[in-house]
Amino acid sequence: MLRSLTAATILLCVGALAGTVDDAAGQDRRVPVSPTELKLSYAPIVQRVQPAVVNVYAAKVVQNRNPLLDDPIFRRFFGVPGQQPEQMQRSLGSGVMVDPSGLVVTNNHVIEGADQVKISLSDKREFEAEIVLKDSRTDLAVLRIKDGKEKFATLDFANSDELLVGDVVLAIGNPFGVGQTVTHGIISALARTQVGITDYQFFIQTDAAINPGNSGGALVDMTGRLVGVNTAIFSRSGGSQGIGFAIPANMVRVVVASAKSGGKAVKRPWLGARLQVVTPEIAETLGLRIPSGALVANVVPNSPAARAGLKSSDLILAVDGQTIDDPNGFDYRFATRPLGGTSQVDVQRGVRAIKLTVPLETAPDTDRNEIVLTTRSPFQGAKVANISPAVADELHLDADTEGVVVTDLADGGMAANVGFQKGDIILAVNNQKIAKTTDLEKATRESARFWRITVVRGGQRINVTLGG
Repeated sequence: MLRSLTAATILLCVGALAGTVDDAAGQDRRVPVSPTELKLSYAPIVQRVQPAVVNVYAAKVVQNRNPLLDDPIFRRFFGVPGQQPEQMQRSLGSGVMVDPSGLVVTNNHVIEGADQVKISLSDKREFEAEIVLKDSRTDLAVLRIKDGKEKFATLDFANSDELLVGDVVLAIGNPFGVGQTVTHGIISALARTQVGITDYQFFIQTDAAINPGNSGGALVDMTGRLVGVNTAIFSRSGGSQGIGFAIPANMVRVVVASAKSGGKAVKRPWLGARLQVVTPEIAETLGLRIPSGALVANVVPNSPAARAGLKSSDLILAVDGQTIDDPNGFDYRFATRPLGGTSQVDVQRGVRAIKLTVPLETAPDTDRNEIVLTTRSPFQGAKVANISPAVADELHLDADTEGVVVTDLADGGMAANVGFQKGDIILAVNNQKIAKTTDLEKATRESARFWRITVVRGGQRINVTLGG
């Protein structure tokens, strides 16, 4: 099963690198032919890339809150205690230096919620770091070393689309906090889309040993270039069992480019169409030999897809010459296209094969009006936004969805404690329709003994009543 660093569902992991050599596309791929070749060493590659591999230390202050404080009877008879003691929570991961000025890429889950972040180099020097950009959709974050007054060793990106199953790779990181460690293996599989870790599910699978603490670390090819950022392992024991997953370098490159341009969020192309998986039954009705491609379920009016001529029931087979196996594959390929240009999409429409030119544009984000609700109510600590096409795209909602949606929840906040989830759509509060975030903000200012709330979660309408 996929296992988490805490316990039960996903084990998130990490490593890094520097230098440049021959083009990966030109390297020979062959098995050893003599005992002499078996004595060859990876040491020259490791020595070249190690200086660009860093350890990432993150810490945040949390307050130990006694659950009895939420009991009104306890509060009445015993009073409200003073400030509760604080505790420092720490996490450990790895990172990759990608710019000589001190820009580091790591996993978002390594630094999520951190108040302090430190970078430790392979030579044991430590630096304070600031968070430049966080992208939860890819589980990537970019950090910058504060007051960096030198040029740091860096890692060059490989073209991860050129990888083949069987290619030898090295994983570099800080597993279990024991110090910088190198393991080796091969690419076990490509384009893994059923992993369930990030929004863009298109992972490199490797049998190079990666463990907790490797998160954010480097997966390196035999030219010393970054092919992926190690992110998760499949494990029943909590340790490496030979199945690790890495975010492809081509996706990492997009996030790093956004950080270098000064952006606080990653901007990606928006298709403006909902896609669905081609099941064996659908494949049979379409006359396909194998169930493959991404089927268009609907198209948003005036979206890039609509202007390109994409229609419902079209079957997308390729993007810019890259074959598409399923909607996750399309999402990855399309998201790594550069904004401002166009993309060629191969489509099967009935018995015809056609090519469409889709403009690469971001989703409109007008009237988002994202706010954090702070007044005492069941929504306290929730961040909410009006649903724009950009918000709908980020949260995987139908593009024609309207209303107010929960985009984030503060740890320990009332909203998180009562069970609200990211992606919940708020329809009504105490019989008042909620159409805008200002409506919800106004409703939370009113005192109420009971809160009657209607939400939509995963397409299901839910009515709940909560005590005031």
